[in-house]
Order: sequence, then C-alpha cells, then structure tokens
Amino acid sequence: MNRMIDLTSSVVASTLRSWRGSMSSKASTLLKQPIQLFDQEGHPQCRLVREAITELNLDTMIYPCPEGGTRHTERLKELAGHQIIPFLYDPNTGYKATGVNAIVSYLFDHYSKRKAPSFLLESPITVASSKLASLARFQAGTKARASKTPNQSLTLYSFEASPFSRLVREKLSELELPYLLVNLGKQQRADIGPAVMRLTLKPYRPLPGTKRDEFFKKYGDVQVPFLIDPNNDTEMFESADIVRYLEDKYAQ
Repeated sequence: MNRMIDLTSSVVASTLRSWRGSMSSKASTLLKQPIQLFDQEGHPQCRLVREAITELNLDTMIYPCPEGGTRHTERLKELAGHQIIPFLYDPNTGYKATGVNAIVSYLFDHYSKRKAPSFLLESPITVASSKLASLARFQAGTKARASKTPNQSLTLYSFEASPFSRLVREKLSELELPYLLVNLGKQQRADIGPAVMRLTLKPYRPLPGTKRDEFFKKYGDVQVPFLIDPNNDTEMFESADIVRYLEDKYAQ
C-alpha cells in the first residue's frame, strides 16, 4: 500500500475511535507477569480491549490470531476451551475471560479499582465506530500470512491510537508474531503531539518515574513505534523501517 495512503487511513482509523487509546494513567502497574491477550489487529472487539489496556497503562503479551492462522490456536484452546477472540488470561490472578465487556470490566476493576467507562465497552455505537476504523484500514492485520516462527517473542513500544504503531501491529498480526506490547501512552499535556512537534515550548520531559521517563533516559526522546527483536539483536525506530524489517526477516 502506498505510504501516504497507509498513514492517512491510519489517522482516519484513530479519528473514528475519537483517539481512544492515546492517553495512559500516570501510574504504571508493575505486574509479576504481563497479562496475555489473544488478539487480532483490525478486529473491532479486540480494538476496544487494546484501547482499555493503553488507558490502564498495562503491558501485555500479545498472541496474534488472524483469520487462517494456526500458530497460537492450540494455546488458546488449552486456556479457553475455544478459539473466540478477544480472550484474556491474567497469570497473576488466574483470571480468564472472553469478550470485550468481561475483559475490560475486569481490567478496570482489578487494576484501577473503578468502573469501566462506557466508551470502552461493547455497544452498538462502539462496535460500529470500531468496524469503521477497520474498514478505513482496509481490514489490514486480519488475514494470516506464511511466516517463520521466532525463537523468542519480540517487544513493541506502542500505544493503541498511534497511527504509525498501528502499521507495525498489523504486520505482526498478519505474520502471527507474538510480542510484548509495552504501552507508552501519553500522560500529560507535554506528551501530546509527535516527538518532533510536542505541545510545549519548554524542553520535553516525561513524568518522572514512568516508563516514558525510563525510555527517555535510555534513548533521548520518546517515540513510537520502537521494536526490539532479541532473535536478531535488533532495536529500531520508524514504522516503515520496522515493517520492512519484519517482511525481510519473517515473511515467507
């Protein structure tokens, strides 16, 4: 797909969901083990769950389950007894849930001690807007493609509404590549905007003691997507470069 069309349609997809999944809570929940989500990029219900995960600032192990894919179906059957997505497993509590409302309600209740907002729960309006977002992206990320199985899971720094990150997540989904999703949602006014044009006149500083602050200290700025592939000792920014890399290393 033409790069300009890719980016424009990804911006449209985020706009159709009112840029949900842009902001994260100011506190990060330290989990002994990341929660696990069996997911499909471009799936309307899965999008609602990922938006909630960004807003709650939870890091999540993603197991992509695109149509026609088989790599993670046995694990899904073992945990859930079915192949319906979205499906969440929290190894910290043993909780398992299928479907948007059960998953999102659990996450908000357990990790923020508050009721899940209606705009992240499944309803005719939220599902319709999420379906339109998928159509804006031409259903990218929903169909499996032949790929090599990595020995170790990848890591992606992202947040749900990021138009650039979406392009990478779509590729990871199509290639059925499991990855740790590290959410770097925006936490203050100064975080808003792309890394080269933030809404602040002062030198940019993330909130102290946060994942964004840790990333800033290590890399000198906070920019997503950022991919880590331990299989090839690779770390890289820029969605176009990452997508090309994933194609070169894992597509068959």
